[in-house]
Amino acid sequence: MENSKSLEVEVNGNNFQQEVLESSIPVLVDLWAPWCMPCRMISPIVEELGNDNQGKLKVCKLNTDENQNIAARYGIQGIPTLLFFKNGQEVDRIVGVTPKPIIQKKLDAIL
Repeated sequence: MENSKSLEVEVNGNNFQQEVLESSIPVLVDLWAPWCMPCRMISPIVEELGNDNQGKLKVCKLNTDENQNIAARYGIQGIPTLLFFKNGQEVDRIVGVTPKPIIQKKLDAIL
């Protein structure tokens, strides 16, 4: 897959409500920061999951350094954190680097 366009949506305080809470399909939000090495490790996994579940799942990325208010609202204490939303509600979360099959299993339960 050379130069495939990422399906991930960058979210922030301006579009979080629209992109995540009002989404018609389940949303996986990857909370990360530029200095976080584990975040860089899980990022390609999250991107693959977005591609694998295209049309059934929206993948969003939230920079916690730039959006501390949203991170605080969801009680984020460590990153990377993956938040799973369905119908505007958080239904699950994963903290830390996690193997792709485990994340997909959680997604399967939600989708």
